[in-house]
Amino acid sequence: MDGAPITAIGLISGGLDSTLAARLLVEQGLSVVGLNFSTGFCKTDARRMLNRPGEDPKRLRHEGIRAGGDAGIPIEVIDIAEEYLKMVLHPKHGYGKVMNPCIDCRIFMLRRARQYMEENGAHFVFTGEVLGQRPMSQHRRALQEIERDSGLEGLLLRPLSARVLPATIPEERGWVDRGRLPAIHGRGRKEQVRLAQRFGVLDYPQPSGGCCFLTDMNFGRRFKDKIAHGDETMLAPEDLVFLKVGRHLRLSPTVKIIVGRDEPECNFLGRYQAGRWAAEALDCSSPLTLVEGDPDVETRSRIASITARYSNARDRERVRVRLRRDQAEEILDVVPAAESSCEPLLL
Repeated sequence: MDGAPITAIGLISGGLDSTLAARLLVEQGLSVVGLNFSTGFCKTDARRMLNRPGEDPKRLRHEGIRAGGDAGIPIEVIDIAEEYLKMVLHPKHGYGKVMNPCIDCRIFMLRRARQYMEENGAHFVFTGEVLGQRPMSQHRRALQEIERDSGLEGLLLRPLSARVLPATIPEERGWVDRGRLPAIHGRGRKEQVRLAQRFGVLDYPQPSGGCCFLTDMNFGRRFKDKIAHGDETMLAPEDLVFLKVGRHLRLSPTVKIIVGRDEPECNFLGRYQAGRWAAEALDCSSPLTLVEGDPDVETRSRIASITARYSNARDRERVRVRLRRDQAEEILDVVPAAESSCEPLLL
């Protein structure tokens, strides 16, 4: 290639596939820039938020930045949480098994990548997608639809599956040597592992773990409940923070409680007590229970009973529980709730 280098813009999640896609293009002498989109639904962000003692540092690192370092390319992290949430609430192509709008997600991110490409004078966009790897968003028809609806027809290269997909403009114009790209397809990972060994990429997250809360069954139930019991037009990314921690129990259409499961979760919930009712059992080791909504007297007694149930005084006949909201405080003497009465309330 003569003159200025060809520049490719890639979606770099930090997973093995996108890392390898970038390495394949760097190997061919292209200038590669990675984009990593912050959606507000990443599990790693939640781990950092709680900062549990003894947490494996690998589970706290930013995988996109790590992947960029491994590939020797710059990574730009872009916050799209507010716009992304609007898409998640109303995906054109629907959800997967939980609340994961995988096709709309790809289209959304690739439109942003196309915008970045045009604004920065780059030549094309690439991803780590593999034909047939994911049933919802990586079958042939879905890949074609994503390319079309993102406005990247002919300019979206999937390097790992290049030779089992139609040739793109970068290949036709000789910007990329198609013959040096793989023909990976299906759900197996052997070819990717072999490529990783060739490139010396040894430290990467396993695909089975998943980083997106939208594929998590527990988070999905809580998210659906949040939508069902509120005004979704007023929903903001920060409203979803609580969905990532604690036990959630729906007591009524207007009242929900979040019970911390360990000290880091209780400490985190404690930062948000201002303006909210919160409960703790006294004279024992107790979780913090944070209340969403405005409970009446009867409901506050129920909250106290549930808090006692999750304290280490659950086997006592009665437990004293303190409830506070700003300057208001009351201490209730309650019978700990039975496990059978709490289970139906859990989200």
